[in-house]
Amino acid sequence: MKPRAFAPEKLDLAAFIHDGASLEGEWPAASLERLADSAAPEAPAKDWPAVRWSLLGETRQPKGGKAQAWLRVTADAQVSLTCQRCLKPVEEQLDVERWIRFVDTEAEAAALDADSDDDVLALPRHLDARELIEDELLLALPLVPRHEVCPEPLPQAVGDEPAADEEAERPNPFAALAALKRGGSA
Repeated sequence: MKPRAFAPEKLDLAAFIHDGASLEGEWPAASLERLADSAAPEAPAKDWPAVRWSLLGETRQPKGGKAQAWLRVTADAQVSLTCQRCLKPVEEQLDVERWIRFVDTEAEAAALDADSDDDVLALPRHLDARELIEDELLLALPLVPRHEVCPEPLPQAVGDEPAADEEAERPNPFAALAALKRGGSA
């Protein structure tokens, strides 16, 4: 029998998992519009490397229970976001590896998801794998993107504390108080 062909944009998830099938590929980062919207203005998503991804369907048979449908999702992407310190582009590597369990109904998914560390979803008739992978990459984005060490010194805002050399020139008010306490002059 000829193996089935699966399309990631309209994936028959039940058949994919039943067959223990796998898919992998690459998409231009700019084609994932919601992810591309997070780009730093100076580093648009069209200049990012391609997003690599893979899917693996698996049926698990626990002892004394009914078969479970699982999907392994992996993806990696390199994105350029805006550093929240210096406002320059910062490259971030996103690596996703997640197992998702699929069950028959939304109610069953909600009940199992509340009691489990695993992600549990209701089994859809067709799944848009591109959308699922983009969701996982969005969840992997850092909350506050920033460089370990910014490439340029941070600008000092008006009214900020003076630099250390300026502080050294200013007399210490407590030195004058100490001199008065010793009986000397300030």
